Amino acid sequence: MGRTHRAFFRLDAMDSRRPRDGRIIEALGWYDPCAADEDKQTKIDVERVQYWLSVGAQPTDTVRNLLKKQGVAFDTKGKAIPATAE
Repeated sequence: MGRTHRAFFRLDAMDSRRPRDGRIIEALGWYDPCAADEDKQTKIDVERVQYWLSVGAQPTDTVRNLLKKQGVAFDTKGKAIPATAE
């Protein structure tokens, strides 16, 4: 998404049997690498991401790196570690 030379990415839950640009199941957030302030570069609903990961969703490597920056922990095999209740 975004305009020419101004990238903007959405973070969505997708069905792997659908086309790449097909219908989404749920919008989980966005990433704007061109934003000047690092706090405004990402907006991710971490609770919903944790849910989708717990039911078997598989993030791409890029999304996994974004989630690590947001505080979602992964084990050595790449599986998300459930958030602990505080």
